[in-house]
Amino acid sequence: MEKIRIGLFGFGKTGKIIANEFLRNDSFLLEWVVRKGYESHHKYASRLLGYEFEAGDIYSMTDITDTFFLERKVDAIVDFSSAAGVYEYRTAAELKIPIVSAISKYGEAELKQLREYAKSTAVLYSPNITLGINVLLVAAQVLQKIAPHADIEIVEEHFGEKKEVSGTAKKIAEALNLDAARHVHSIRVGGIVGNHQIVFGMPNQTIRLSHESVSRAAFGQGAIFAVKHIINQPIGMYHMENIIADMFRNHIPVY
Repeated sequence: MEKIRIGLFGFGKTGKIIANEFLRNDSFLLEWVVRKGYESHHKYASRLLGYEFEAGDIYSMTDITDTFFLERKVDAIVDFSSAAGVYEYRTAAELKIPIVSAISKYGEAELKQLREYAKSTAVLYSPNITLGINVLLVAAQVLQKIAPHADIEIVEEHFGEKKEVSGTAKKIAEALNLDAARHVHSIRVGGIVGNHQIVFGMPNQTIRLSHESVSRAAFGQGAIFAVKHIINQPIGMYHMENIIADMFRNHIPVY
């Protein structure tokens, strides 16, 4: 079977782990990586990650020209860079290359740009692309409908250096029609990758839904799932939680 060719934006702490997940998967070929501030074209992501073969030619943002995506064809683009990265693959969208964006925090201008791309190609956007979080989100919405009068609080735990409130926790609050300022509680300790818990309080019982990321590789597995889903989809905007919800409705196992 022919491999799915991937172009990756972002090669920082998380981006390297994402690249590694694609390199390890026999269904994919990492064609190239675009990283901020990189100038030399003589290194490969695979070599930097300890592999003996050459894959994932590394480029800088400044290398992206009008012909970049024509000359370096891929079947899908995966973005783990920054909010500003969304402006770098306008030409790719025009070429109808599917896009998976896993940027945790976009401004309204960046979201508007992503929606524009969705008029030309298939775009999947998820601020937290792990499968577990999106299953958690769907389960929480179902439970809220079953127990609409339950008190709901969201607890998010992350590594000590993380300053801002979790974007994922804010998204959960939004999906449950809760005020994030009142219902999201943050804990910052040690090296926790990410832990989200939704507590449903009722008069005689408490239900807790939780998800913990023990490694950033979970984002890579989510990206692989997203690409496999989006690769043959019609033009439009897609979201991980909607895909998961459809699978629940259709009784299709989530792997």
